[in-house]
Amino acid sequence: MEHHYPKTRDPKVFDHFDKETLEAFGKWTELVFKDGKLDRKTKELVAVACTYMTRCPYCIEGHSGAALKAGATKEELAEVIQIAMALSAGACVAHRDIALKVEPKE
Repeated sequence: MEHHYPKTRDPKVFDHFDKETLEAFGKWTELVFKDGKLDRKTKELVAVACTYMTRCPYCIEGHSGAALKAGATKEELAEVIQIAMALSAGACVAHRDIALKVEPKE
């Protein structure tokens, strides 16, 4: 499948960022995805839905793969994607009045 984003990232990009901050973000992310009240599979399925809301292709691919590795099925992936689709559409419905209440600028 062709993607509109580069499949490889330039590791030199990390040279521009504070190493301690990147490590803290990595550690925080690791802790967030540890089993807790929710297991890893559930957390990854939530993450898949979130990645569709944020529209990050790298995150979609990464969390979909992690969800499958944690035991999710493709049908479960499809279901959480449908949830994200419904919520995204719902935001448009919820905000439809905003544009229609605008009056012409003078």
